[in-house]
Amino acid sequence: MLFSALVARATRRPLLTLSLFGVLAIGCAIAALGLRPTAATDTLVGRSSSAYEATQSFYRQFGEEPVEVLVKGDLRKLVLSSDIDRLLGLEGCLSGRVPAAALAQEGGTSGPCAQLARSHAVKVVFGPGTFINEAAIQIDNALAARRIQAETQAAQARSGVRRAALAKGLGVQQAEALAGQASKATMSGFAAEISALAIRYGLSAPPNLDAHSFVSALVFDSTKPSGTPKQRFAYLFPGREAALISVRLQPGLSESQRSHAIDLIRQAVAMGQWRLANGETYFVTGEPAIVSDLAGSISHSIELLLIAVLIVMAVCLSLVFRSRPRLLPLGVALLAAALTFGALSVSGASLTIAYVAVLPVLIGLAVDYAIQFQSQISEVLEPGPERPSRADVARAACAAAAKGAPAIATAALASVAGMLVLLLSPVPMVRGFGLLLVLGIALAFVCALGAGSAAMVLATAGIGAPTALAPRLSARSRARSRGIPGATRAAAALADAWQGAREIIRDNPLTRLVANVALDRAVRQPGRVLAIGLALAALGWALDTQIPVQTDIAKLAPSGLPSLRSLDALERASGVGGEIDLMISSSKLTSPSTIEWMGSYEQSILRRFGYSSTRGCGHADLCPAFSLPDLFQTATSPGTKLTQAQVDGLLSAIPPYFSQGVISSDRHVATIAFGIRLMGLGSQQQLIEQMRAALHPPAGVHAQLVGLSVLAAQSATQLTSPWRRILTLILTLAVVGLVLLVLFRGEPRRALVPLVPLVLATGWSSLLVFAVGVPLNPMSVTLGTLVIAVSTEFSVLLSERHRREMLAGQGVSEALRAAYRHTGAAVAASGVTAIAGFGVLALSDIAMLRDFGIVTLIDLSVSLLGVLVALPAAVTFAHRRAQPLPHAARATSPSLS
Repeated sequence: MLFSALVARATRRPLLTLSLFGVLAIGCAIAALGLRPTAATDTLVGRSSSAYEATQSFYRQFGEEPVEVLVKGDLRKLVLSSDIDRLLGLEGCLSGRVPAAALAQEGGTSGPCAQLARSHAVKVVFGPGTFINEAAIQIDNALAARRIQAETQAAQARSGVRRAALAKGLGVQQAEALAGQASKATMSGFAAEISALAIRYGLSAPPNLDAHSFVSALVFDSTKPSGTPKQRFAYLFPGREAALISVRLQPGLSESQRSHAIDLIRQAVAMGQWRLANGETYFVTGEPAIVSDLAGSISHSIELLLIAVLIVMAVCLSLVFRSRPRLLPLGVALLAAALTFGALSVSGASLTIAYVAVLPVLIGLAVDYAIQFQSQISEVLEPGPERPSRADVARAACAAAAKGAPAIATAALASVAGMLVLLLSPVPMVRGFGLLLVLGIALAFVCALGAGSAAMVLATAGIGAPTALAPRLSARSRARSRGIPGATRAAAALADAWQGAREIIRDNPLTRLVANVALDRAVRQPGRVLAIGLALAALGWALDTQIPVQTDIAKLAPSGLPSLRSLDALERASGVGGEIDLMISSSKLTSPSTIEWMGSYEQSILRRFGYSSTRGCGHADLCPAFSLPDLFQTATSPGTKLTQAQVDGLLSAIPPYFSQGVISSDRHVATIAFGIRLMGLGSQQQLIEQMRAALHPPAGVHAQLVGLSVLAAQSATQLTSPWRRILTLILTLAVVGLVLLVLFRGEPRRALVPLVPLVLATGWSSLLVFAVGVPLNPMSVTLGTLVIAVSTEFSVLLSERHRREMLAGQGVSEALRAAYRHTGAAVAASGVTAIAGFGVLALSDIAMLRDFGIVTLIDLSVSLLGVLVALPAAVTFAHRRAQPLPHAARATSPSLS
C-alpha cells in the first residue's frame, strides 16, 4: 500500500527524515522571504482580456495611471506669489529633466531629482507651474512671430504701394508718403491685436510667472467669485483651495521600479526648497500610490498573520488536543506552509492579497491532517503502564496509515477537487488562490504522513501511559515528583490553572450532554432534523442575494495608508478621486467630424452625470479632465464649424508639453479623460456601462474605455455577483460529489450522504451572515468553495468511520456513537483549530481580509455544526431507506488504498 510504504520509509530512519524535511523547509523559508508583494493590474484581469490589452496600449501611448500631487491651500496665494516658482521647480524635478548644473541646488547627484532623471521612470508631468510658464512662453513666442509677420506685411505693403504710386507717375516724395501710410495701417492692425490680447490677459509687459495680471487672467474666471479658477483647467486647478500635479510613469515598469519611483516622488515633495511660503501643503496620492502602499501593507499583514496563527493554534492545540506531542500538528503545518510559499517564490510569482489569505487557511488544513493522522496512531497504540518503544510507534504509524490514511486522502482529494473549481474564475487573483491551496493541501498531506510519523517515533516519551489515556497528575504534583528545583507556588498555580482549563474544555459534562442530546435527536427523528435544517437553509439561500457587498476601496484597504488619506483630501478638494479614459483610435482621427463627435460625446456624458460649467463638479459623478477636444474650445466661435486647416494648424502650433498627453505623435490615437468621484466598484461599473452604451463613434473610429478604474470595476463585478456565488457553490458540490462517487467505486449513498450537511450549511451560513450584518467583499467569491472543501473532510472522515464501525457489526446508532467517540473528538479538535486559523484573518489591518476572515469564521463554525449535527440525521435517514450492510461484510477501503 502506498501510504504504508511512505510511512514505513519515513519511520525507518526518523532522524534522517526530519533532517531532510528540515533542510528543505529552511531553504523554502529563505526563498519565501524573497516574495515581493503585488497589487498589480494583472491580478485583477487576465492579460489576454480585451480590456487589459486596450489599457496596456493606452499606457504605451500616454503613460500609466497618474500619481497625483495635491497642493492644498489658497490658489491665489499659490499662483500669485513666489510659490509658483517653487512649484515650477518641483515639477521639473519630478519630470526628471533637471539640468546637470542645477542638481547641486536640487538635492545633489544622490537626491530624488537626480535619481528620477537617471531612472527615466517618468513619462510626462502636468502641473500648474509648467502650464503657466508654457502659456507665457507660447504667448510671447506667438507675439514675436506675429510682430515679425506684421513687420513683413508692413514692408510688403510699403513696397507695393510705393511701386504702384511710382507706376502712376507720382513723385518720389508723394510715393514715399503713401508707402508710409500703408505700412502704418498694417502695423496699426497688429497694435489692435496686441491691445486686445493685452486686455484679455492683463498684459502690460511680456508674459511670465511674475506677471500677476497675466497669471490671474489666465487662471481665474472673471465672471465668478474672486479666486475661482476656470472650469476648463479643472485638471490643474480643481478648486479655489487646490492645485494638482499629475505625474504619469513610463509603461512597463516592474513592481519594484514603480514603487521606487513613487518613493522618489514622495522624497522630492518633502524637499526643503519646494516648501511653499504661504502655508500650502502637499499630498501624494493616486491609484499607483495606493497600489504601492497596499503592496507594502501585504508584507506587514502576512508577518502579523503568521505570528497570530502560531499563537492561536498553539493555544487551541494545548487546550483541545489529547494526543502528545500536542504541538506536533502545528510544526507539520509550518513545514507545509514553508514548502508551499517557497515553491511559490521559486516559480517567480509575487505575493498578492489572495495569497496572504492562503496562509491561515493552509495552516488550518495542515493542522487538521496532522491531527487526524496523529489521532489514528494514538488509537492504534495500546495504552499501558509502560512507554512504547520506537519500534512500537513505527508499527502503529504503519497500521494507522493502512487503516486511516485512505479516508484522509479521500477527503483531501475531494477538497482539492472543490478548490479546482476556483480555476474557472475570470479573475487571476482567485485562480492563483485556488492553485496555491491545491499545492498546499498536497504538501500538507505528505508532511503529515512523512514528517508527522517520523516525529511521533522520535517523541515516544510523550506517547503511552503519560498520555491522555492514562490518569493525569496535576502540574504541581508532577513538579514535586520530579524534584524540579525552584518550582514556585505561583508557577505551579499557573500550571494547574492551565491544566484545569484543558480539563474543562475536554471533559465538560455539559458539553458532552449537549452533544449526546443532539446525537440522540438526530438518530431518533432524522426526518424532522433534516426538514428543519432544509427550511433554514432555504431561507438563507433566499437571503444570500440580499447580503450587502462592500467594494469601496476606501473601506477595503487599510485605513492608515497615507495615500488613502491623501485621496480623501483630493476628493474633498476636487470632487474626484480617480480617472476614466476613453481611448479613440482612427486613421482619420484629426478630421473635423471626428473632433466634433469627441467634443459632443464628452459634453453629453458630463451633463448626464451631473456636471455643468456653472455648477462645476459639485456632486457630479464625472468631471472633465485634460482631453483632446479641450484644445479646440477656443479655436472656433460658438456655432461655427471646424475646418481641416484649423485642426492641422492648431495641432502644429500646440507645444509637445500639451499635446503629448492627449494625442499620439502619429495622430492616430487620442484620449478623452474624465475625473470620477469615489464610489463602490459596483456603482462604478454601472456608470461605465452607461458610458459604453452612449458610445456611437463615426465609421472607421474605434473607441474603448480603459484604465485601472475600468479594470477594477469589471473584476469586482465578476467577483461579487450573487448568481456567480450560487453557481460556484453548485459546481463545487457537484465536483466534490463526483470525485467521491469515483473514489467510492460508484456507491451513491456512500458518496452523497457526506454532502448533505454541507449543502445545508451553505444556507445556514448565509442566514447567519445576513443576520449579523457583516458585508461581503470581492474575496467572498472563494468563500463557498473554501467552506465546502474544508468541511468535506470532516464529513467524509466521520461517515467513513461510521461505515467502518457498521462493517464491524454494530447497528446504525451504536456505530454513530462509536464514530463520534473515536473520530469525532479529532474532528472537533481539528475543526476548532481550523476555525481559529481562519479567524486570525480578522486581525489583519487590511479590511478586505479582516471582513473575509469574520465571514469565514461564521461559515466554518456553521459548517462544523452541520457536520456534527446534520450528518447523523442524514446517515440514519439514508440507512432507514436502504438495506443494511451484511453483518459479515469485510471492510473495503477507498480506491486510494
